[in-house]
Formats: sequence, structure tokens, C-alpha cells
Amino acid sequence: MKIRELQEEIMALKREKNICILAHSYQTREIVEIADYTGDSFGLSIQASKTPQQTVILCGVRFMAETVKILSPEKTVYLSNPQAGCPMAEQVDREIVSAARVKYPGYTTVCYINTTAEVKTVCDVCVTSSSAVKIIERIPNENILFLPDKNLGSFLSRQLPQKNIVLLPGGCPTHVRAGRRDVERVRAEHPGALLLAHPECLPEVAEQADYVGSTTGIIEYAKTSRGKEFIIGTELSILQHLEFECPDKRFYPLSKDMVCHNMKLTTLWDVYRCMTGEAGEEIRLEEETRQKAKRCIDQMILLG
Repeated sequence: MKIRELQEEIMALKREKNICILAHSYQTREIVEIADYTGDSFGLSIQASKTPQQTVILCGVRFMAETVKILSPEKTVYLSNPQAGCPMAEQVDREIVSAARVKYPGYTTVCYINTTAEVKTVCDVCVTSSSAVKIIERIPNENILFLPDKNLGSFLSRQLPQKNIVLLPGGCPTHVRAGRRDVERVRAEHPGALLLAHPECLPEVAEQADYVGSTTGIIEYAKTSRGKEFIIGTELSILQHLEFECPDKRFYPLSKDMVCHNMKLTTLWDVYRCMTGEAGEEIRLEEETRQKAKRCIDQMILLG
């Protein structure tokens, strides 16, 4: 069977069973093409809450599917590949955060959206990479305990010098694969290209970027910019998607090693078999856990 034939089978099943498919931007092109919505983790959760379909299949990683379930408890939510996790989200657990709160009493605990539902239950406010600066700036408390991405946290500290931000150790293994030497090398090869970097990148990369923002922000910047050449400092799938969306522009990877292996676990066959009941995992959360996790997401919406 060819890729297009399997895509057509999935599209037919989607209509027959009234299923909504969500794909994170780091998914491969063939999966993005069969999705109803593509975007970042929180954006997909919002779309899921608005869609009329009662069954949702998430093509991404576990914490994203949990976030969909947190905001849409009445819907049946599946993770298309149950093995797809987020190494950064797995670096902290509820006990680590609770211990840090004891060590830093009086601090407002802010968690990145890239955390498990359990971790969100012991945090005060949740943020995304695109909303973090605005939300933390609006928190009355100047003392902030931020987790788990220390590189995003370092970026926030530079943007918000008026805040005392304490960072827990952690980070995205995909984004730390690029460093200063990569910037120097690619800029020497493409001197007219603009560097667009994710704030999860090392500070030595983010500080040299022409634009620092979320995956959605990077895509929008590249699409609307008058520039014609761009170095993409995030997961390589973004480069591929931009090539399709902006065929008149040129895109270069900051590093060929910026690949999220967990995102690449999901295949078209995973999606198909999830729709036929042969694969996938339904995401279930205890109602107490869901409600407590939702509180810090509600605070993000309130502040941002």
C-alpha cells in the first residue's frame, strides 16, 4: 500500500466514525496532511475542546494527550502511539516539585505545559513557550520557581530581570543538540539567512538568534517575513513543513541532530490502527487529578 492510499483510508474512517485527529507540528508531513488541526500542544487542546467530535486521536506525546483530556473530560481521547513520551516532562515528578516548594516557601510555582498531569496538580500556574513572558510578568509575586526547562527559564530570566526566577534542572534533549559552533557554521554557509530559534535551545544559541519563539511563532515569522532564507533552530519537522508552505523561500537546519525521536514514533499505521481499535491508548485521568491539574491551566488563561 502506498502512503496516499493509506491516507485516503484514514480520511474515510475519520468521516465514518466522526473522529477528530490532532497532530503536533513535530509530526511527519504525511501525518500532518490527514490531521484536522496541527499546532502546538496547548493550541491543539483548545481546538479539541471546540470540535464537535466526541472522539479525539492525538498524534504527539503523552503529556499533550493528557492536556487534551484535562480540558475536554467529556471526550474520549486516544494517544495514537502509547510509547511516545516527552523526556523533558519525565525529568520531574510530583515529589520533586513538592520538595522544591518546601525549599522555596512563598515562591509561585510555574510549570511549563510540557509536564505531566500529576506535576501540574502541585503547580500554581502553567505557561507555554509563547505565553510565558507575558504570564510571569503579570504574576504579582517577584519570586518564581520555574520548571522543568532551564533553557526556557534562562530566556525568561533575561526577559524579566525584575523577577527572581529559580530554575529546577531539566531540559529538552532535542533542542540542546545545537550549540554555538552550529550557529557559526550555518551562518558562514548561509550569511544572509535569519536564525529562528526555540527558547528551549541553549542560551548560547538563543542569544544569537534573530527571533526566539515557540514553534507556532517560528512558523508565522518565517511565513510573514520579507526574508527569503532562514536557519531553523527547532525540531526538523518544522523545516519540512515550512518548505511546503513557503516554496519560494529557503530553509536550513541549525543541526541535523535536532530530531525528536518520540515524535517520530507515531506512524500513519498507528493512526489507522488506533481508529480500528487495534492500537493506541485511551487517556484516563482520575477526576481529582484532572481538576487539580486544570487549576494551573485556568490560571494561565486568566493571566494570559
